[in-house]
Amino acid sequence: MKIFDNKIKTVIFSLNMVLLVALLAMDIVYIIKGGLVNKGIASGIFVSIGIVNLSFAIKEKVDLKFPIIMTIGLIFAMLGDIFLAIEFIVGAILFAIGHIFFFVAYLFITKFSWKDLIYGFGIFIPSMLFIVLAPIFTFNVLMEIVCVIYALIISLMVGKAISNLVKERSLLNIIIAIGSVMFFLSDLMLLLGQFASLPVVGIICLVLYYPAEFMLAFSVFAYTCKQNN
Repeated sequence: MKIFDNKIKTVIFSLNMVLLVALLAMDIVYIIKGGLVNKGIASGIFVSIGIVNLSFAIKEKVDLKFPIIMTIGLIFAMLGDIFLAIEFIVGAILFAIGHIFFFVAYLFITKFSWKDLIYGFGIFIPSMLFIVLAPIFTFNVLMEIVCVIYALIISLMVGKAISNLVKERSLLNIIIAIGSVMFFLSDLMLLLGQFASLPVVGIICLVLYYPAEFMLAFSVFAYTCKQNN
């Protein structure tokens, strides 16, 4: 992927980096101060990155299925992020919808293969067993079911990202795989913080989460560059 071979790529890449700095700054602010407004601003920044890169994809006239679906996924992630602080189950549902959009977007990079499910269930089964059997969690039956369903959806999303990377070790797939795995790990930290009350994990969650969203938003830029090569 050649980034600096023309002016528009250089400008869009530079804008991505500026917004990344802003996102990391808001991540730190939210870690220190908390607050729904700070959370909303941080989420708005990673959606803005997705929109900037979608605009780049439109200008470059590449196939827009991946950029559009990824951007929709980012919007649902933003909504999930905000609603998680208001009503946890609603936030989890919105996040799950976002993961479904991410999974579908990944299908436009590499078509569906049964190996995708092998990787996905390879992640889901231990995750489910951990949720169901670990004695550290304090959630009720309904919340346990919600967490298991959510674990299935995000596991399939991460599994597809890993499967794509195994099949083709491109920069685009590396970016997507890193972002997806970081998202999964941030959600694991959220689970431990929310329902096991473990110390520090809340900070680890936020350290992983917003950079993960950046990687997924940045993948739209990487995709456009790859299509033009």
